[in-house]
Amino acid sequence: MHVFHKFHPSLFAEFCCEDHLVYYRFLGRVMGKAMFDRQLCNGHMVKHIYKHLLGWPIQFRDLESVDEDYYKNLRMLQGMAEGGDDLSMLALDFTTMSEVMGVKSEVELVKGGSDIEVTNDNFPEYVEACLKYKLMDMVKPQLNELLLGFFDVIPEPLLTIFDFQELELLMCGLPTIKMEDWYLHW
Repeated sequence: MHVFHKFHPSLFAEFCCEDHLVYYRFLGRVMGKAMFDRQLCNGHMVKHIYKHLLGWPIQFRDLESVDEDYYKNLRMLQGMAEGGDDLSMLALDFTTMSEVMGVKSEVELVKGGSDIEVTNDNFPEYVEACLKYKLMDMVKPQLNELLLGFFDVIPEPLLTIFDFQELELLMCGLPTIKMEDWYLHW
């Protein structure tokens, strides 16, 4: 059975090799060259990467494709806030836990985040900070190099005529589904 995976920059790349950012720049250039030559890339990226290429804002729903459990937990908190529950009773602050190579650490989502209690009033800011951290800040060096490599080949202003779905279609085409395999594993 074929599983449809989507590429997302890895937080762990720096542990694989010292010059991992060079590879992200190279990948961006290969993607740009493939697009320039009208060649399809064999692999899709998570939706928010296409939005970054276009300079579009990311949305809360984009988090689901990167960390489904984190997304569900934030949705649960959102439901509690909308239901009138007092979020301050959960003793949350503007921090999150990060685990890299088995080492856990607390990360402040905003400056002084460990001193800011999450309440119903500031919950939208908390969600925005979580979203920014998970989709951008965690992999900022990798994402920057990927974008810089892509823009080395394709000038950014040329992309403004596309939306993110059109850009994905242009770069990767439609995914092919082998009907026999689908029937066997359905």
